[in-house]
Amino acid sequence: MSPFEIFSVLIALAALFSYLNYRYLRLPSAIGIMLLALIASLALVAVGTVLGFSRSRFGAVIAGVAFDQLLLHGMLGFLLFAGALHIKLDDLAEEWGAISVLAILATAVSTFLIGILIWLVLTATGMAVPLVQCLLFGALISPTDPVAVLGIMKKAGASRTLQIQVAGESLFNDGVGVALFLILLELMAGTRTFSASAVAAIVAKEVIGGCVVGLLAGALIYMLMKSIDNYQVEVLLTLALAMAGYALAERLHVSAPIAIVAAGLLIGNPGRKFAMSAKTQDRLDTFWELIDETLNAFLFMFLGLAMLIMPFAHRYLWMGAIAVVIVLLVRWLCVGAFVGIMRLYRRLDKGAVSVLTWGGLRGGISVAMALTLPVNDHRDLFVTVTYCVVCFSILVQGMTMPALLRRIRN
Repeated sequence: MSPFEIFSVLIALAALFSYLNYRYLRLPSAIGIMLLALIASLALVAVGTVLGFSRSRFGAVIAGVAFDQLLLHGMLGFLLFAGALHIKLDDLAEEWGAISVLAILATAVSTFLIGILIWLVLTATGMAVPLVQCLLFGALISPTDPVAVLGIMKKAGASRTLQIQVAGESLFNDGVGVALFLILLELMAGTRTFSASAVAAIVAKEVIGGCVVGLLAGALIYMLMKSIDNYQVEVLLTLALAMAGYALAERLHVSAPIAIVAAGLLIGNPGRKFAMSAKTQDRLDTFWELIDETLNAFLFMFLGLAMLIMPFAHRYLWMGAIAVVIVLLVRWLCVGAFVGIMRLYRRLDKGAVSVLTWGGLRGGISVAMALTLPVNDHRDLFVTVTYCVVCFSILVQGMTMPALLRRIRN
């Protein structure tokens, strides 16, 4: 099949699953679409077994999509810009301390704790895996994805503070997680040697450099938008910002995710207030909401169908189950430590630890980074384990969030 035919099939499936979920399941869009895609994958495997077709035959279409490249160097810029566009700077400033700790410090600590615990478990079971590869897994599984849970939190009446913390953390921890992942990837390849100070300097360069590039690009688009009043042109300018700004940051070797978040915050706040008419604001919001919904439908549909190309093995699945426990344990420890410190000088919402722990879902970016791991004896293990954690996170944690929120509220 040609690339156009492959994407046509995948978009058609995303539309079908979205319709079926809205019509019958009534689950949050991301959860419902991924669940239906998983069911479809299992059905294809069952039919293939009966008819004598191998799973790889069905997975050929999915394998034809370079998902890691598509997400990390394409879709991610649009998704982050759409998310940042609707975050209010006043809300962000109000919870900046909490968001900074969760997005930067907690992501870094989580990377190393998860990596070390996974390495200890693998060593105990007789699998000799280098520590740096386990740390790579820690880096790719630490960033959180709020898409599937924010809608649930709003409907269930979760506090505004918790919603801001979950959304703010996820906007920034993608950039931190990707930076740590790339550093560890270079360390594993042996192309560079690192010290703790060197790693800190590189992360700072990625974060600060990303902010500078994003703010400069955003400021340019802001000035262009302020000089006209034509929503078609202004929407096109924001589209150019999301694409060209991301590409420019990558070319300059700074954090492209953080650059796009910074640009989106600038356009969504000063830009919304001083550079857009009411008509432009309405059209711009509608456009980016549609982009966000469409890409997320495609993303979670692909995650469900990706089961067809996962290198499953019994020992990998057992390790996946153990990794789910480890990831949740480390998340609980990091959030618990943060909440304990914060409670010394401010009042926090009831059940903050539980909501932030259980609501720290993992998503497509973790799978995309796992697929970029170099081919070696342990790649299949970490790809499968990542997929298991993401599936549990979205389907189990996501679907049980309403019950958790009701229990805390009552």
